[in-house]
Amino acid sequence: MDLTKASKENVEYMIEQVKQKLRMASGAAIRAEHFDESRYEELVELYEHVAGKSTFSVSEIDAIVQELGRLRK
Repeated sequence: MDLTKASKENVEYMIEQVKQKLRMASGAAIRAEHFDESRYEELVELYEHVAGKSTFSVSEIDAIVQELGRLRK
């Protein structure tokens, strides 16, 4: 997937991948449509951080969820 171009499809892909990687119980509350392309670069950075790790501490998950909240519309 080419994430170098901001698109709704890429936002949706990254959000779904983050939710799966974190095994988020509240994942249904986080939807791709809650994010717009103006914050795309920040979302890519968060996605790359999450994709690059195999395990997360509780505090890391909390920080990631807070960052997702900050990036919402």
